[in-house]
Amino acid sequence: MHRDPARVGVLKPPTLGVPVLVDPTLMCRALVGFADVEVVGVIGWTVPLQVHIASTLPRPMCAGCGGPARVKQTMRRRLVDLPSFGRPTVTVWRQRRWRCPAAGCVVRSWTEVDERIVVGNRGMTDRAARWACEQVGRHGRTVAEVAAELGCDWHSVNRPVVDYGLALIDDPERIGPVTTLGLDETAFVRVGPYKHRLWSTQLVGDNQLLDVVQGRDAAGACGWLATRPESWRAGIEWVTLDLAGSYRSVADTMLPHAQQVADPFHVVRVRREAPCVRGRVRDPTRWPVAAGR
Repeated sequence: MHRDPARVGVLKPPTLGVPVLVDPTLMCRALVGFADVEVVGVIGWTVPLQVHIASTLPRPMCAGCGGPARVKQTMRRRLVDLPSFGRPTVTVWRQRRWRCPAAGCVVRSWTEVDERIVVGNRGMTDRAARWACEQVGRHGRTVAEVAAELGCDWHSVNRPVVDYGLALIDDPERIGPVTTLGLDETAFVRVGPYKHRLWSTQLVGDNQLLDVVQGRDAAGACGWLATRPESWRAGIEWVTLDLAGSYRSVADTMLPHAQQVADPFHVVRVRREAPCVRGRVRDPTRWPVAAGR
């Protein structure tokens, strides 16, 4: 059957104006999601499904002498990828190792790098790593659950989650302006043969977890607030605390302009646990109780 060359490749419907791929090679390339990558093969009867790809970028030039490079070796690098049509999938990148043929060149060989496919020595594609980090960080899924969906081990998911997650936490633009700041303690972990309990302090701003610092004394929270700009601290109008003196010291030292509010949960708990003494009245000017929790 004769095929019209004009109809091979991209077809633009006159009504929609949206390009539609009709060439099989371009369709496979679109499903993989990389413009400069060619799908060289798919093995569909294995678990997981294997998609073999190779880069179509032009031959690089040697960084030492400027001459054209030659292929020294082609490696097949298996990378955990996003599921394909509900099936666990690995992308097998035919990654090339280049060499410089010039005899006197100090640059001998180097490996092809494409961070759109994978970053560094990770065993997972960049898009799968970002997706896994979002699943764990934003949607609250466990690392084990995401690993089961991708068909890989726990460490393959946890490594990119930590790498991408730390970069997001260290971003100075992550925390916007905050008007209400809350401090509370949490038993973090038990260590040692006697299961000694270690504590942490959670800093919450406007119903968003800002950070977690070690310990439940004033030093950790004061140190964290000291790293924030003075204009940011000036925007805090309310500080919600439990009845611990260390957190009250944090508010007095770092946020003296803010109104301190006692957390109603701790107020009710202390009231229930304390013995009833006739005539003892709490000072409402020192510890106003927040409305609701």
